Amino acid sequence: MTQAPALERRSARRHDREIVALAVPAFGALVAEPLFLMADSAIVGHLGTSQLAGLGIASALLTTAVSVFVFLAYATTAAVSRRVGAGDLRAAIRQGMDGVWLALILGAAVTAATLLTAPALVELFGASPTAAPHATTYLRISALGIPAMLVVLAATGVLRGLQDTRTPLYVAVGGFAANGALNLGLVYGADLGIAGSAWGTAIAQWAMAAAYLAVVVRGARRHGASLRPDAAGIRACAQAGVPLLVRTLSLRAVLMIATAVAARLGDSDIAAHQIVLTLWSLLAFALDAIAIAGQAIIGRYLGAGDRAGAREACRRMVQWGVASGVVLGMLVVVARPLFIPLFTSDPAVRDALLPALLVVAVGQPVAGVVFVLDGVLMGAGDGPYLAWAMLLVLAVFAPAALLVPALGGGLTALWWAMTLMMTVRLVTLWLRTRSGRWMVTGAVRA
Repeated sequence: MTQAPALERRSARRHDREIVALAVPAFGALVAEPLFLMADSAIVGHLGTSQLAGLGIASALLTTAVSVFVFLAYATTAAVSRRVGAGDLRAAIRQGMDGVWLALILGAAVTAATLLTAPALVELFGASPTAAPHATTYLRISALGIPAMLVVLAATGVLRGLQDTRTPLYVAVGGFAANGALNLGLVYGADLGIAGSAWGTAIAQWAMAAAYLAVVVRGARRHGASLRPDAAGIRACAQAGVPLLVRTLSLRAVLMIATAVAARLGDSDIAAHQIVLTLWSLLAFALDAIAIAGQAIIGRYLGAGDRAGAREACRRMVQWGVASGVVLGMLVVVARPLFIPLFTSDPAVRDALLPALLVVAVGQPVAGVVFVLDGVLMGAGDGPYLAWAMLLVLAVFAPAALLVPALGGGLTALWWAMTLMMTVRLVTLWLRTRSGRWMVTGAVRA
């Protein structure tokens, strides 16, 4: 009887060490993109409110163009980690290379489409006449970095699946430093304005992609994995990502609806929304660090046929998610007087910003569990369920958000609708996790 609690404590400590070893470096890599946007927001925000509003619309469109293909990272992590659990490193890396080739193909197509449709996309968002030119400029230039962003996603997935989150951390730190220096130099030193910010970000993204490719190619050669594109493998990778693509499109639709509603509330509200959304994304990626650890750990356990280990790891990660959400929520409340002046000096923007930030803080414990469970199910390869669940979430959120301009409440009401969205996600993910139907074992999910 006395041995059971001791065994549970040892098991918890073992999972804690593994979670920390993967999640802490993953955090640095995950926050690279929102930190890029935060740096851009801080630099562009001092150019003027219309520039910041334009950045808000363009960054939402750009993030959507890239994030719909996040399956390049998530599906690759799950597939590679299953192969690692089964002891087949060569097949794991070969599968990862298929994802990298798919990223290059998709990136070229998305860049071409974005360059052609940038003005129409900005107009669709309802940008004001003062903000629209800045949004179009930023979107067109930044689109040149989209292939690099997708390569970064795929290569990161390979390394996570191999249980390596340190290399992405090093690349992310270098990329963030380069992005900040380039933005400052091009925006103010070269006097390029918002265009300089876009060029700086695109250049930094390509530098990160080059670094990732060097690491992945070296690993492929070490284990004898082919570097050549394989049509069947690329096609299989794309097919495996379809459910996660549906899931991600639904989530991006939520964020696009939120930005479109904020744009119709006025320049001050969309500017404030851009700041809140950037912070929310940073917090989300911080929480997602545990989920990334979950993807790698769960995939490895299931690949090795260890259902009990997968269940124990899931339970421990949920506890981490709750605790992390509480801590982050408290930090938002305490630190808000410090970071608000970094982004804007406009009193109207600050007035809209403050109550919305408090809503974000309240929702962080819910978000902590949502991101963890999302990562667990992704690691298990449970994409079809995630797709259907997110479609349900979108169906609940869309009418609630679209009613905000009519019912009043401004930006604060919009972010309460976002909190409702996260609560519905929590319910759907919790029900699936409790069922146990996600625990399918084997090197490849049947």
